Amino acid sequence: MESTRDRILASVTAMMRDGAERLSVRAVAAHAGVGASTLRHYFPTQRDLINAALTATYDAAMPDERIRDTSVPPRERLRECLWRLFEPFGADDADAFAVWQSLFRAFPGADTTPDARAGYELIVAQAERRVGAWLAILEAEGALAPGDTVRRIHLLLTVVDGLSIERALPHRADYLEQQAATLAFAVDAVFDLPASPRAAR
Repeated sequence: MESTRDRILASVTAMMRDGAERLSVRAVAAHAGVGASTLRHYFPTQRDLINAALTATYDAAMPDERIRDTSVPPRERLRECLWRLFEPFGADDADAFAVWQSLFRAFPGADTTPDARAGYELIVAQAERRVGAWLAILEAEGALAPGDTVRRIHLLLTVVDGLSIERALPHRADYLEQQAATLAFAVDAVFDLPASPRAAR
């Protein structure tokens, strides 16, 4: 049975996905069918609510089951998990363009609000947390040599960012094959990076 907290999170996630311009307490409470005081009980501030929704979205979109499937080669598991990071950008060019438009409207620029900046930082932190967890799982099973996790995460997410932007721009007809090959190349680089001096001791 869905809890009140889960119902509130499902509502704010749906509103964010549908492009709601204002995620006010009153609007989210109405969407979830709860009172404003009930919503405040679970999420004292609007930032708490949005942070929890973003975290739940990442956890649902990027579960750890696949990375733990040892019947699949480790590099392929990591590549498949990273490929799922593209899902928020939709299935076609128009979707990718619309997502990047909304991101660039919401976050960059000198006039970015503190809330918007905090929201973007949370998105980045959640992506780093998830990719770091995947790398830790592979290290723990001995499939990936211990190394500079921060550098590995940065490399992988920089490639993912670049490929996601490519989807919103004019591209070759075979771009999906090219993107899969590029992502596999980045994964190979992570596995082939030498162990960090600290890890080698």
